[in-house]
Amino acid sequence: MNIIKERLDKIANIPLTEGSHSPDSQFCVMEAVAFVAGEKWSDAPECACPVIGAFLRAWNDALPSDAERDRLLKPLIPRIVGTKNKDLEEKRSLMAADWLVRVNTPAWLRLAGLNDQAAALESLPEITSMAQVPSIRGPIEAARRDAAAAWDAARAAAWDAARAAAWAAAWAAARAAARDAAWDAARDAARDAAWDAARDAAWDAARAAAWEKLKPTASQLQQSALELIERMIEAA
Repeated sequence: MNIIKERLDKIANIPLTEGSHSPDSQFCVMEAVAFVAGEKWSDAPECACPVIGAFLRAWNDALPSDAERDRLLKPLIPRIVGTKNKDLEEKRSLMAADWLVRVNTPAWLRLAGLNDQAAALESLPEITSMAQVPSIRGPIEAARRDAAAAWDAARAAAWDAARAAAWAAAWAAARAAARDAAWDAARDAARDAAWDAARDAAWDAARAAAWEKLKPTASQLQQSALELIERMIEAA
């Protein structure tokens, strides 16, 4: 299938954005594929493999910024045109499932300190057939249970730490706000107001710290996902 060069040139200067859009205004990655292929406006173009399209629609919306979408997804647009091949859809689906089980999930498990569970999934044989699914369910379910338990423990610990930090800040703020003659009357009100503010600040700081910790794994998996899409495109 031919690519319309003028349209490809046009999207070079238009950032990819999250979500679906009206014709010729903004583009997600799959709308851009339809556009450069000369198809009617759609995020599920006829020229593209529906498996690749499903992956890229989800990834497009999950990326944190337009800049990331442009960097990772925009170079793929001309390569996705013409990838539709009914005979390759199951193979590509299994490639995505294999990546999810043996690459993506272990990366997050390892970040959470669940190294044994990560290794158990990484050591599974490559998923190349639907017949393998029952045999891999056990390790996946075990990892899911352990991850859920770890999350519950981490959430409880994070809340206790944030509450303690916020309480100390709240108390200091209340004393500063209600010192001298107003102390007795204002203490409770100031303490409550400061608690709310400090609690919000503590959670904001926790979120920022968490993102800093997650970024290396997220970046690694973004590159790995890009390589997966390239393998899907080249599948035969």
